[in-house]
Amino acid sequence: MKPFRSVMIATLMASAATSAVASTAIINGAGASFPHPIYARWAEDYNTETGTRINYQAIGSGGGIRQITAKTVDFGATDAPLNIERLDKENMIQFPMVMGSIVPVINVPGIEPGQLRLDGKTLADIYLGKIKRWNDDAIVRLNPGLNLPRRAIYVVHRSDGSGTTYNFTDYLSRVSPEWKENIGANTDISWPSAATTIGGNGNAGVANFVSRTRGAIGYVEFAFAKQNDLTYTQLQSADGKFLQPTMETFQAAAANADWANAPGFKLLLNNQPGADSWPMTAATFILMHKDQVDGDKARTILNFFEWSYEHGNEQAIALDYIPMPDSVVSMVSDLWKNELSTVNGEPVR
Repeated sequence: MKPFRSVMIATLMASAATSAVASTAIINGAGASFPHPIYARWAEDYNTETGTRINYQAIGSGGGIRQITAKTVDFGATDAPLNIERLDKENMIQFPMVMGSIVPVINVPGIEPGQLRLDGKTLADIYLGKIKRWNDDAIVRLNPGLNLPRRAIYVVHRSDGSGTTYNFTDYLSRVSPEWKENIGANTDISWPSAATTIGGNGNAGVANFVSRTRGAIGYVEFAFAKQNDLTYTQLQSADGKFLQPTMETFQAAAANADWANAPGFKLLLNNQPGADSWPMTAATFILMHKDQVDGDKARTILNFFEWSYEHGNEQAIALDYIPMPDSVVSMVSDLWKNELSTVNGEPVR
């Protein structure tokens, strides 16, 4: 699997009565790069099983929101969930597909994956430009005995509108009052001028810049870190314990998610309580218009999502994503039945 290409996602064949329509239909989706590795894996397995395809472009959450709002794609994907007011205004539904985690990644010669410790305040101060070298006292105090070089820090961030940035900056806002007051959380922000910054397009762009820039630090979805052999760091949990990014720490964070009380499924999982909860954990979401022009096409899309929920958990775990609980899948199924219809009022499900 090539992690940074556009993926062609397989779709379910329609019934014999509509097979001619299904065989010529092209389903277009666009958005978040955060889930790209798992969407690519599901695509390959689903294509093998069905032989049909959907085109998904990993252009970032901001692009996905813009394209689905403009109705230039059949579904959008975002890691920055829309609030219920925006969903109602655009006459759209939103539902989570899978959960994953964001990790700091570094390029510091002599430092191995999982060796360096960071806490939230120190990470925020690096991105604020207050900490400019790897042997700064704040980093040294967290890493006694680790040989840290007097090397300049290059801060790598997303240059596109990004749900990963939204979740990353939301985390920094929770752990740093200075970040919250002066920068805040958004998909696209004005990065502090005090830091030496590099902008990369997509998770792939950030991963590429970090891998080839000595002294760099960035933030990516964990699957991108693993696929590109990047050096990830430990991170301190909300309860003060330094954690490695593992499926166990990701699942501990996801266990606290209260999806039943999240209007429009908008829910952020950053800095969850619990000693073993990885502090930057997030869900990724699908956006669709409630009124579907082509009922057969809408059913084809839902068939793929349904297949992913039912048959994609093993692949998700293998790539360090967290599958959605059965209770959430059931809520999503009810959402499809109650909210999606054709322009003539015929239920899609």
